[in-house]
Amino acid sequence: MLATLEALVKLESPTEDLEACRAVIHLANDFAQQVLGTPAQITEVNGRPVFWWGSSEPDVVVLAHLDTVWPKGSFVPVWKVDGNKATGPGIFDMKAGFVQALYAMKGITGSAALIATTDEETGSATSKEFIKEISAKAKAVLVLEATLNGMVKTGRKGTAMYNIQIHGRASHAGLEPEKGVNSTIEIAHAILAVAAMENKEHGTTVVPTMLRAGNTTNTVPDLATLDIDIRSYSMEDLKRVDAAIRNLQPVNAETRYEISGGFNRPPLEPSSTMALYERAEKVAKALGMPPLGHASVGGASDGNFAAAAGAQVLDGLGAIGDGAHAAHEWVDISTLEVRSNFLHALIKDLLND
Repeated sequence: MLATLEALVKLESPTEDLEACRAVIHLANDFAQQVLGTPAQITEVNGRPVFWWGSSEPDVVVLAHLDTVWPKGSFVPVWKVDGNKATGPGIFDMKAGFVQALYAMKGITGSAALIATTDEETGSATSKEFIKEISAKAKAVLVLEATLNGMVKTGRKGTAMYNIQIHGRASHAGLEPEKGVNSTIEIAHAILAVAAMENKEHGTTVVPTMLRAGNTTNTVPDLATLDIDIRSYSMEDLKRVDAAIRNLQPVNAETRYEISGGFNRPPLEPSSTMALYERAEKVAKALGMPPLGHASVGGASDGNFAAAAGAQVLDGLGAIGDGAHAAHEWVDISTLEVRSNFLHALIKDLLND
């Protein structure tokens, strides 16, 4: 398992590098042939590669992704093992989870499939309808995103992303600033208005992120742009914020707003997860494992799409470690086999139902 993981991590696969994503899918297929005895099917979904091993119409979908957030060469060293800790780009999110799933499928017969996409880290724009389609037909979707300190994930926030462009009018900042319409001042008002839309009761965060304004230091800026990241456990609150953002009104009537974006992933709610969680705890107990535990988290995953399609979902079945998207990203390699064996038993339990 460690050798498989090392090879997959060393073949860096940032989402934006389509050829790198194709290469990592083909490498994963080589390992499928070695570990499982038969190759996977590699398909293209809206121009992106997808790994599919197992039943063509699975009752149990084991869902993973092999793309990462790391541009090539940005994680140095690309692979390192120190005791039980292995580090590398995407090792925690979520190449170790894929490796655990691959070995968990060994000896599995019946209506189950391991599926891995390559655009999860940028919102699954090309694969989300594909994920919904396969999930709608499944009895269970097991998502191999990383654990939270070993706990599985039974709730995730839904997400929405927006961009605001504010158009003003340029003029010389020293000679005649009064003839300009300052987009930077206007977007400052917009930032305060947007930040006030949060709702702590529902865990709703509304975070202004990327900001750009102006062209030169001596020109009244005629254009400012703002990106906004919204997350909530409540779909109703996401709808509230959506309406509020789209109804923003200029403080300076001479400016003009352009607003784009919208919902990305709906929330993953406990109503879609708790039945599988309780079953997973029974399987873990039968194996002599300590209780798994469960948690709700702010990050979204493809499990959100699976639940939206009506499937029962259990997320966070992947690696134990820490540092998703961070420079200290690592996994505890001593847990790879234990968690893989647990996943194998859970899949068999679901297939025997």
